[in-house]
Amino acid sequence: MTDRIVRSLSISGGIRILACSVAGLAREVCALQQASPTVSIALGRGLAAGALMGALLKPEQRVAMKFEGNGPMRKMIIEADFDGAVRGSVGEPAADAAPVDGRWNVPGVLGRAGFLTVSKDIGVGSVPYSGMVQLRDSEIGGDLAYYLTDSEQIPSAVGLGAALDENGVISACGGFLVQALPKALESEIDGVMESIAGLAPISGIIADGGPEALLANLWGGLGYATLESRDVFFRCGCFREKVERALLSVGPSLLEEMRSSENRAEVRCEFCGKTYAFSADELCQLAASAVAQDKL
Repeated sequence: MTDRIVRSLSISGGIRILACSVAGLAREVCALQQASPTVSIALGRGLAAGALMGALLKPEQRVAMKFEGNGPMRKMIIEADFDGAVRGSVGEPAADAAPVDGRWNVPGVLGRAGFLTVSKDIGVGSVPYSGMVQLRDSEIGGDLAYYLTDSEQIPSAVGLGAALDENGVISACGGFLVQALPKALESEIDGVMESIAGLAPISGIIADGGPEALLANLWGGLGYATLESRDVFFRCGCFREKVERALLSVGPSLLEEMRSSENRAEVRCEFCGKTYAFSADELCQLAASAVAQDKL
C-alpha cells in the first residue's frame, strides 16, 4: 500500500480532517535509525504527525518538530516538506521501556517532562516562525494537539497509531488531524468528537482500509468532500554544501582544532546516516572562510 495522506472538508466548510498511512516511511526511517521496538512506535507516531503537519504547508515551506524529554530517548526530531517528504531521527534509538497495562510505553522513552518546539520555514526571505509548549502526555498526538490549540489558536484533535509485526518491524502506521475552522457548527464538532471517542485502534483501521477508512470512521454520518490525496515519502535534506555551512558556524578556532588534532573531520547526517568527510586542506579553507565571515 502506497504511503499517502488524504485531506477532507465538511460540506459546511467548518471542519477539516486529514488522515494518513505511512507504514513504508516508518519502516524505512526506523531501519535507518536502528530503533528499538518502543522507539519505533514513538518514531512511527512522529512521522505520521509530520505527514499531517506537512500537508498544511504552502509551496516551498517546511516544518520541523522537536520533542525533547527527560526519558532515555532524549529527543525526537521530525521534519516535513510541503510536497510530502518527511524524515525523522531520535537521540538514543536503542532506548526502551517496559509496556504499561499492555500499551507501548512511549512516555517512558520520551519522558513526561519536556517540551515540543515547532519551527516553520515559511519561504525564502522570511523569518522562520517558532513556537514551544510543554509536553502534555508525551504520547506525541496529544502534545501536537495541545501545540496547535494553544500556540496556533486552532482547536485541534490528533490521533496517531503504529503497530509492529512479530519481527518488531512496523506493520501499520498513520493518524488523523481534526481542526475546527471559524465556520464550524457545534453539531458537527459534537458529531466528530463522538466518532473520535468511539474509534477503534487507528493502526487496525489503517491496516484494513487505509486513510479513507479512517476518514469514514471519523466523519460518521456527516457530509464531507475529499479535497486531495497525495503520496508521502522519505527524503533527506542533507547535501555537502549544507554540511559545510554547518561547519562554518562552529567558528575558525574549532575548525583549526579539528584540523590539528584529527587532521580530518567526518560529519554524519542524523536522518539518513550519510557521512561527509573533510580533509585537512578542506578544513583549512573552511577556517579561512570563517575568519573572513567574522570580519564582515
